[in-house]
Amino acid sequence: MVRFSNNLIGVLNIITFVLSIPILSAGIWLARRATTDCEKFLQWPVIALGVFLLLVSLAGVVGACCRNSCLLWLYLLVMFILIILLFCFTVFAFVVTNKGAGEAVSGRGFKEYRLGDYSNWLQKRVDSDKNWRRIKSCLQDGKVCRSLQEKNQTWDQFVNYNLSPIQSGCCKPPTACNFSYVNETFWTKPVGYNSSVPDCNAWQNDQSVLCYDCQSCKAGVLANIKSDWKKVAIVNVVFLVFLVVVYSIGCCAFRNNRRDNAYTGLKTYP
Repeated sequence: MVRFSNNLIGVLNIITFVLSIPILSAGIWLARRATTDCEKFLQWPVIALGVFLLLVSLAGVVGACCRNSCLLWLYLLVMFILIILLFCFTVFAFVVTNKGAGEAVSGRGFKEYRLGDYSNWLQKRVDSDKNWRRIKSCLQDGKVCRSLQEKNQTWDQFVNYNLSPIQSGCCKPPTACNFSYVNETFWTKPVGYNSSVPDCNAWQNDQSVLCYDCQSCKAGVLANIKSDWKKVAIVNVVFLVFLVVVYSIGCCAFRNNRRDNAYTGLKTYP
């Protein structure tokens, strides 16, 4: 007799199987239309996640509903490894995002960000030319700075506007540069200007350049990552509790399988 725990594991994994199909489809769709580094970077993690959920859910359904102890044991092993990895990632996310915050600027409604304020691990990720090229491609594709420029604000409106970390770091020069404001992404730099602040020298009014190669832009990206990772870590704690509950139910289903198989073996024994 298939017990309640087996039915529940079966239902949960059928739902997971159904959810894996649109995830896998989205990954395949991205792979077919990817033209930028940003899109190419996203396609393989999405495909891998879809295939992983598909295979694990199939193992869970067959193992629980067909009383296949081998598949159910494999399912529980994968679940156990997933719980350990998720726990480690959650702790890691809280640790690496503990440092770093924006600095208030006098007379401004926005904050500015410094790369050195963030953890060394995060700094190394954005300092890598390969990683930053992909991140920069995503920023340009997202038209973050263009959307800011389209606001067409006056100087008084601009200085009181609450810029996002990425807009503050990538779409304008640092306040310390003292450039003359024309619009949100166009600033007048004096002829022959040279500053001790590297980001001031890196700034260009070319809309494809702006401050995308500035340290402040990398810091703005890290500020955004820090905020997102904090939210993800909190969600992970809830998801971790859910996985532990599912794993416990799976263990009950595995025990039921072994008991039923043993009982069936006794009945057929001459």
